[in-house]
Amino acid sequence: MEWTHETMSYKISDRKELLQPDVILSMLQGSYWAATRTMEAMRLSIENSLCIGIYHNGGQVGFARAITDRATFSWLCDVIIHPDHRGVGLGKWLMKFLCAHLDLKSTWVGLETRDAHGLYEKFKFERQEVMMLRLPAL
Repeated sequence: MEWTHETMSYKISDRKELLQPDVILSMLQGSYWAATRTMEAMRLSIENSLCIGIYHNGGQVGFARAITDRATFSWLCDVIIHPDHRGVGLGKWLMKFLCAHLDLKSTWVGLETRDAHGLYEKFKFERQEVMMLRLPAL
């Protein structure tokens, strides 16, 4: 699945061969949730996820991935836009693409965020207080 933005020179795609791992890792390491992510962990997560990239003039400027069984459940993670490209609606465009994607369209989608509730609420995400997590032993 691939879209081109109608008014700006951006492309969004789920083609993994377009992903730019060094750029993705740099963006993620600038986030609060993945500051210590390694290239090895990032590559493994990409390999086992549905991945979406946003591109501008050949360079990657956005990323998101979903872990999904493609039937009932998906978990959205690592949603990020490069700081130089924020504020022009790319986060909304990325979410619109994700919500329309055939692999996610009919699944229950979960996510975790500290600071982007407003964005996700625009796409009918609701706050829930029923989640439990089992964290890995370190």
